[in-house]
Amino acid sequence: MVNLLIFALVGAGAQLVGGVLGMAFGVTATTLLMLSGVGPAHASATVHLAEIGTSLASGIAHWRFRTIDCGLVLKLGVPGAIGAFLGAGALSRLSTESAIPVTSTALIAVGIYVLLKSSLRPAEARTPSGSSHSVALLTPLGLFGGLLDATGGGGWGPVATSTLLSCGKVDPRTVVGSVNTSKFLVAVSASAGFMLNQGRGFWNNLPVAIGLSVGGVIAAPIAAWLVSRVSTVTLGTVAGGVIIATNAQKLFAVYCVPAAIAGFAYALIVCVSAALLSVAWRRSRPRVAVPERARDVEVLHK
Repeated sequence: MVNLLIFALVGAGAQLVGGVLGMAFGVTATTLLMLSGVGPAHASATVHLAEIGTSLASGIAHWRFRTIDCGLVLKLGVPGAIGAFLGAGALSRLSTESAIPVTSTALIAVGIYVLLKSSLRPAEARTPSGSSHSVALLTPLGLFGGLLDATGGGGWGPVATSTLLSCGKVDPRTVVGSVNTSKFLVAVSASAGFMLNQGRGFWNNLPVAIGLSVGGVIAAPIAAWLVSRVSTVTLGTVAGGVIIATNAQKLFAVYCVPAAIAGFAYALIVCVSAALLSVAWRRSRPRVAVPERARDVEVLHK
């Protein structure tokens, strides 16, 4: 019972991060499971089984807060589901370690772009009017994101959210809501792939999946509400920082970077991200202009 409560708390925390930023639920939960001794394939399978519930709750919540684009969800989610199914089948036979440095480096570059664009060049607020992304972009993006998500135990959010944010064609709130909602299709497809390939072993970690899912379902509406209230400039800046930190951790692990150097790098990332977040917050504050008639009256009184 205690373990169930612990995993429920982990699921709630991961969903708050993933629901607001559109990424990091799978990475957080998978890392925890692997640290506890669960193998990569079973860890990814457990997390995706839990994400069926969390992503469904998140999608409903985002729909209620009108932060999703149904066209974007389908165009991105369907190829993502195909990629996730293929990735689930390949995980037991193939290693993705050789692809981690290339993928992480590319995502760090995208994260830097998102971070700087959001903080130093904040876009004016605009009302989403539907997806402006083409199928030619969303199809390979979904396939790659779904494949990476299933084989790596996470990656759908960092790949899809960071790429769509970098394009700057859709409001960041809509990007986050749509990516979170499309994750439901990816989670269902990946779970089906793992179930077919793992047989009865797929159900061994069902209690853990239930704990993660319950916590995530409880936190999903809160995360969706935060997305509808957080400024787009702040959201993009935080997302960029998370993308950089998450993928830097992967690179440090692959190249066995000493803990002292890794700790210094994390501190530097946090400090720079916090400074840029402060800049973004100040630049996004509404400026109250004094009406000309009021200024004229003030001059007459003088």
